[in-house]
Amino acid sequence: MEAPIHSLASLFDQMGLNSTDQAIETFINDHRPLQSNIELHEADFWSASQASFLKEEKDKDADWAGIADQLDTLLRYPRS
Repeated sequence: MEAPIHSLASLFDQMGLNSTDQAIETFINDHRPLQSNIELHEADFWSASQASFLKEEKDKDADWAGIADQLDTLLRYPRS
């Protein structure tokens, strides 16, 4: 059986955030660049439950880990 493939929109839905393309773009632009010494789940803009979800999924290398890594990468880019 194939593992499910999640999108950024589904990750934002899972975390209770607005998941429209514009909302995701705004979120990323508002919160980047994330400093290299901060783990994604440690960023101060997450709620406790969002941070816990991101940490658990990454630690377990679960289905959401890949898309969380993608979000992490997007948040590392400097503002243009």
